[in-house]
Amino acid sequence: MKQKVLQLFKTLHRTRQQVFKNDARALEAARIKINEEFKCNKTETSPKKIEELIKIGSDVELILRTSVIQGIHTDHNTLKLVPRKDLLIENVPYCDAPTQKQ
Repeated sequence: MKQKVLQLFKTLHRTRQQVFKNDARALEAARIKINEEFKCNKTETSPKKIEELIKIGSDVELILRTSVIQGIHTDHNTLKLVPRKDLLIENVPYCDAPTQKQ
């Protein structure tokens, strides 16, 4: 169990470094939040609760890795989006003509 917790802790920090690359403020805020959450639950002994917390942490890591895009203010009303390569997926064309179910 300790191994899984430590693995998740390291994975969250690696993901944080990739997702918030070149954004010192976001990197620091995420580092503090991850550390706080793990510290808060450091004394948890219930295996069921620990599994629950591991699931939550894994879900958070997945959301960060697959859904967060950095934006840079270029001027007053403009943001430049900086998607990571692993975030870009093939564009699936939209079909205007619905098909009938058989």
